[in-house]
Amino acid sequence: MTKMTNLSQERLALAGSFRDPCGFVYRQDSQIFRQVNQCYRTDYDKLIESGLYNRLSESNLLIGHEEIAFDSENNSQAYKILRPVNVPFVSWPGQWCFTQLKDAALTTLTILRESFDCGMTLKDSTAYNIQFLGSKATFIDTLSFTAYQTGQPWQGYQQFCRHFLTPLALMSMCDIRLGHLQNSYIDGIPLDLAAKLLPFKARLNLSLLMHIILHARSQQRYADNAQSKTKAPLRKISKTAWLGLIDSLKTSVEKLKWQLADTEWGDYYQQTNYNQTAMKRKMELAEKYLREISPKITWDIGANEGVFSEIAAQAGSYTVAFDIDPVAVEKHYLKCRNENNTRILPLILDLTNPCGALGWENRERASFIEQGPADAVMALALIHHLAISNNLPFAKIVDFLAEVSRHLIIEFVPKEDSQVQRLLASREDIFGNYDQPSFEDAFGQSFEIIHRQPIDESKRTLYLMRSKKHG
Repeated sequence: MTKMTNLSQERLALAGSFRDPCGFVYRQDSQIFRQVNQCYRTDYDKLIESGLYNRLSESNLLIGHEEIAFDSENNSQAYKILRPVNVPFVSWPGQWCFTQLKDAALTTLTILRESFDCGMTLKDSTAYNIQFLGSKATFIDTLSFTAYQTGQPWQGYQQFCRHFLTPLALMSMCDIRLGHLQNSYIDGIPLDLAAKLLPFKARLNLSLLMHIILHARSQQRYADNAQSKTKAPLRKISKTAWLGLIDSLKTSVEKLKWQLADTEWGDYYQQTNYNQTAMKRKMELAEKYLREISPKITWDIGANEGVFSEIAAQAGSYTVAFDIDPVAVEKHYLKCRNENNTRILPLILDLTNPCGALGWENRERASFIEQGPADAVMALALIHHLAISNNLPFAKIVDFLAEVSRHLIIEFVPKEDSQVQRLLASREDIFGNYDQPSFEDAFGQSFEIIHRQPIDESKRTLYLMRSKKHG
């Protein structure tokens, strides 16, 4: 049942919501709304009246919404105004680990199959239609549903292969880092590129041969035909063939696996120089700081497998756990999924080169900074990586963290620490200003230092700070 409330007219359309003539998403008073245009009226009514909306939303496959009253005289284009359930953090496919992308693909196919049972289909299948509420992949594009027409081929087939099957195949059969190609191709990795990158053994996989390699060749033939005056007739597809296609794609996705490999920081907690007393004290201090500031949203930057993310979540905060290591993020996501954890969202992030600011005018997909500020940012065991591994001056680190956080929980790791010595072992020490007084002086320019506490039986110090800009 929908709830009807009043809606004022001041609206701010999201920069990335302009491609679909059936409606758009906008922000008003920090809330997200979706306008359904009159041209989508028939499909929207069918989505509701067929029971498909209830079926999908009640199983948490589709984002739920409320219908909101509006002034139709001053907005004749609108048929409905929807207020969807809030997504605490909007992520992009290039930030997902292997299993997240796989779950997003299978969720899309499940929704397609359910839609078909109700006489509808999906008119597209971009990975951007999926968001994660913690460990749950959820479809967010209410306007993607359209009535099924007998004999009509699936319009989203090629897009599904580019956005899901192709990156999964490349990550599984070539190198996990090829998932980053999703950050370069906003409409999915081109099939012809994937066909060139995939090893020969991919041609022995019937599914990949059909959906990627032969699909790429047929695309080229179609492009060649488009140059001629003769157009090939649109091929019709039976219901049986429809279901066969869905099953084939589902099997293709399910069979793709990624064998976890060791990475430099994948076993961080096994190699750390903390003893049990120091680790316990650090965890106690982090929990104390979090409970003092009570953040609704926390970003854990450099989360590894999420030990401190869990502390933030247990303190009542929705926590986005970022790490550069795909192995650590994969392990963390699998743990969250197995526990049905809806309070932690693990994501891949290279803080020195974050994805985002993609698409038209570099505004279709928001940059990492634009998604802040978070109520709290945890930067634990991170400062030495940024300052020493990446040659970032304290002032640059301060500017960034002050931009994205209202409160900051940060750990200073001195040169005497074995992890810093590990970083310096293979390079010249050119970091004369890397010391605690310089650290406090730099951060004091943009933050108020609320607490500083040495971590027992270690050389490290844990700080709680408040941003002077956002605090």
